[in-house]
Amino acid sequence: MDHLVQIILLLAVAVAVMVAFQRLHIPTSLGYLLVGLILGPHTAGPTVHVPEFKVLAEFGVVFLLFSIGLSYSLPQLHAMRHQILGLGTAQVVLTTAVVAVLLWLVGLSPVVAFVVGAVFAQSSSTIIGRQLAEQGEDATPHGRLGLAISVFQDVTAVPFLILIPVLGAASGMEALAGELAWAMAKAVLAFALVFYAARWALRPFFHMVAERRSAELFTLTVLLVVLAAAWTTNRLGLSLAFGAFLAGMMLGETEFRHQVESSIRPFRDVLLGLFFIGIGMLIDPASLPRIWHWALLGALLLLVSKIVVVVLIVRRSGMDALASWRTALLLAVGGEFGFALLAIALDSSVIDPQTGQIVLNAVLFSLVGGVLLIRYNQAIGARLTGPAARTPPLTDLLAGLPPPQVLIGGYGRVGHAIAVLLKSSGVDFVAFDTDPKRVRQGQADGHAVLYGDIADPELLTAARAEQASLAIVTVDAHAVALRTVAALRQHCPQVPVIARARDLEASSALIDAGAIHAYPETIEASLRLGATALRMLQIPTADIDLMLKDIRDWDYQPVIETPVKEDAK
Repeated sequence: MDHLVQIILLLAVAVAVMVAFQRLHIPTSLGYLLVGLILGPHTAGPTVHVPEFKVLAEFGVVFLLFSIGLSYSLPQLHAMRHQILGLGTAQVVLTTAVVAVLLWLVGLSPVVAFVVGAVFAQSSSTIIGRQLAEQGEDATPHGRLGLAISVFQDVTAVPFLILIPVLGAASGMEALAGELAWAMAKAVLAFALVFYAARWALRPFFHMVAERRSAELFTLTVLLVVLAAAWTTNRLGLSLAFGAFLAGMMLGETEFRHQVESSIRPFRDVLLGLFFIGIGMLIDPASLPRIWHWALLGALLLLVSKIVVVVLIVRRSGMDALASWRTALLLAVGGEFGFALLAIALDSSVIDPQTGQIVLNAVLFSLVGGVLLIRYNQAIGARLTGPAARTPPLTDLLAGLPPPQVLIGGYGRVGHAIAVLLKSSGVDFVAFDTDPKRVRQGQADGHAVLYGDIADPELLTAARAEQASLAIVTVDAHAVALRTVAALRQHCPQVPVIARARDLEASSALIDAGAIHAYPETIEASLRLGATALRMLQIPTADIDLMLKDIRDWDYQPVIETPVKEDAK
């Protein structure tokens, strides 16, 4: 087949697989891997072989690192230095060390063991973020911490981009030490070049380009900066991706960061897809019968080592046992960036092809197993912590309290305001929140605020929720609010539930789930503003109250925004 036909075939298969995977809510990165497997040289059927394909695929990692650099500018890294920076770095370093030592003990060379450890240390931000959002856990403490650490792993992978090619080029410990020292010196030089170029040239240059008010010119400028920075580090003997990461960090400090990210996203997504297709082409199904047991052991090593390491470091940071286990189960999954490090290791001849197949399949197995661990992290974490660590402290606290008149789910901005009003009115209440900081703040405010998930049936039983007069759901995350309302209606259907909603669509969903009222914040804010305006215009208060009542009784239909039709030209 000529190149054009191969490209058309590649795009057709990619579109078909992406449509199927998105309908099934499967991460698209796995879909690209499947496309590569289908069109690769190791499977029956047509094979795509375009000489320029590998070069284009490499730029997927370049633009990915540039986007990560945009999200982690120097001021942001400094602000995160205590928790995320410390925990993220510790997780990657310790996981790499643990895996490397174990593999070295079973006979692998120190260099190969180190690279495999670095590959296993990565976790998939895409899978973790998507799964948490679907489960309504993205706003929980373990969800926020797990996702933050997984994203920060991409930053800690940057030194591996420098080290792995050096490991492939050097021979002997003395030569290796010299090459590493020289590589680090060049990395510092590259950082200095890009840093000062950004401070003295990039900001005024982008100001000049932005003044032209041309999206096309702005996009061309972004491409120029990314590729120029990548070329600079490549000329210094470092990876292309490292230069792109540095350029992203510098632009992340400017006011153009969001526009730059928007301009670069189409190139990044397409080229990154090509990169994963290239990884999929490396998979050899024929070798699986010979190596499946080693790949399975590798996946178990990846999952178990990361779980143990994360539990230890997160517990040491002060988080409770259950949340620590749940965070560890989220981060156990393998990562797409591990594929990038593996590809660099194969290109640099650090790892031989057979070992590469074992590592590649081990990461794939871990993706499947990791998704299950994320989905059932609460049940698994509760079983691992044991009954003693799970419920007695909360049960004891609730046993000492009278049955509350009101249950509040969430002690954020809205929950705090409601608690103040209830306490001022002499109404007994208990509030629950899964953020330890909010719990401590609520207790400091003198309110009955306890740590716990109000959607947990055991907690509702311990709180004697069936004796409450009212339940108020104030959490901001819509998925969590839906789950909470459904749990309350199932456990204590006689207790009326009112809820906070972001908009009318969320309000309708909460009412369908069992809430008797769900007030959409955006529309309620508009009604308050309108009511204030009418009072200032001397409209009688009784008329205003009647008007607002009619609007709410009609489910806000009179004030719902309708699309404005453009005049026909």
